[in-house]
Amino acid sequence: MEYSDYKNMLDIIRSKTDFVPEAAIILGSGLGALADETDVRAVVDYGEIPGFPVSTVQGHRGRFVFGYLENTAVVIMQGRVHFYEGYTMEQVTMPIRLMRLMGAEKLILTNAAGGINGDFKCGDLMLITDHISCFVRNPLIGKNIDEFGTRFPDMSNIYDAEMCRKVRKAAEKNGIEIREGVYVQLTGPSYESPAEIRMLRTMGADAVGMSTCCEAVVARHCGFKVCGISCISNMASGVTEVPLSHEEVRETADRVAPVFKKLIREVVKAVK
Repeated sequence: MEYSDYKNMLDIIRSKTDFVPEAAIILGSGLGALADETDVRAVVDYGEIPGFPVSTVQGHRGRFVFGYLENTAVVIMQGRVHFYEGYTMEQVTMPIRLMRLMGAEKLILTNAAGGINGDFKCGDLMLITDHISCFVRNPLIGKNIDEFGTRFPDMSNIYDAEMCRKVRKAAEKNGIEIREGVYVQLTGPSYESPAEIRMLRTMGADAVGMSTCCEAVVARHCGFKVCGISCISNMASGVTEVPLSHEEVRETADRVAPVFKKLIREVVKAVK
């Protein structure tokens, strides 16, 4: 895609709303209801934007929600798209660049993840301090779009230190326990094998999932300040004897959702 293609998508959105967000939020599994709790000013379904990828995973609504959360102007992705759905990596990360063009400067990424760290338990929340992209195509491969960022962007501070500090402070202020660790993205959709989990643990990963890293890379490329929070919705393969299932992920995410939503609200206030 060219920069002009993104501008055309922006024009379509602007024909439906002139709302300018300060922050962007991507809601992972179990958090979709947070979008419905905002002071909604406009909604744009992904399907209304020609060429835009549409969510196919159960529980992902597939729309942009514009409004105010804790008096902060936000655009919320109520449902993301994944590489395993058959989209190209360019399509998967397309929403990031579009939200940056909308005017958002800060990005809050959330996800449901499998726990690799043996000290973690289902239902824990983890602040992402760094990430590992494993077997996942780099989303910046191909012609660089100079209007968004440099050909070789620095990734030494993907998850902004100041935003991370504010997440910690918000959690402490509200009595919310939060872990910290390294998140690793694999392609999915199959869950990892026990041997792969042992490999990832050796590499230094604390949690694993099928999203987020590619989004964070593109976000940093186009100038976003980024923070990420995972819900440990299951323990990874081989950590326990329990077979993995998407139902377990959704059940845990739904159970933790009230605390998770509270934390996101407080983070939105803090990073304004």
